[in-house]
Amino acid sequence: MVSQHQTKDSGSKKNGDKELGMVAPQDKSSKEMKSSKKMKFASSSAETEPTSQTTISDGSKTGRGMSTMPCVVKRKLQKLRPIVEYNKRGKGIGQAHNEMQSHIGVLARSRVPLVDKKWSQIPKDIKEQIWEAVGMAFVVGQGGKNSVLASAAKKWKDFKSTLTRHYILPYTNDKEKLSQPPETYKFIEKAQWDAFVASRLSKDFESVHS
Repeated sequence: MVSQHQTKDSGSKKNGDKELGMVAPQDKSSKEMKSSKKMKFASSSAETEPTSQTTISDGSKTGRGMSTMPCVVKRKLQKLRPIVEYNKRGKGIGQAHNEMQSHIGVLARSRVPLVDKKWSQIPKDIKEQIWEAVGMAFVVGQGGKNSVLASAAKKWKDFKSTLTRHYILPYTNDKEKLSQPPETYKFIEKAQWDAFVASRLSKDFESVHS
């Protein structure tokens, strides 16, 4: 049992803490989660760099693949572009940066041809289309064009690696399985898929990656 004297002491201590402005520390992760849901937006109605800004709490979920597109399209219709923020080291942070990276991944997978080439061999007009699409959807800021295209290059390379490791090499003896693009990536054209599969099953590829 707790005595009345102890209860009074604890109660007075709490009141004293409040008077001194002392507040129990909150969980840091929960604070960061709340702040990460707030993004700054800029109006994209003008052709020049927008100046009007507003902060909107966005609790929408994002994910990999094509599921991130509707969110971006909706904001385009509203003429709003999330402003990507950076820390002191110049690294992108926050929800707007994460959503931009997801959008870049979608563009890299869906707009760059699935070919057995290096990123440097991809036509410049395709890279320009990716940059323009990102710039229309986000205020990129200090990262700029180079960082966006570098991210697209990595995501495109990773995408080809994922297809090779999970959807081609495990089925080298199953021609029927390799005859169509994976269900997850239906946007891949069959002609491109067939050529990509052939390149990954070639002796040259096997000797390089053995």
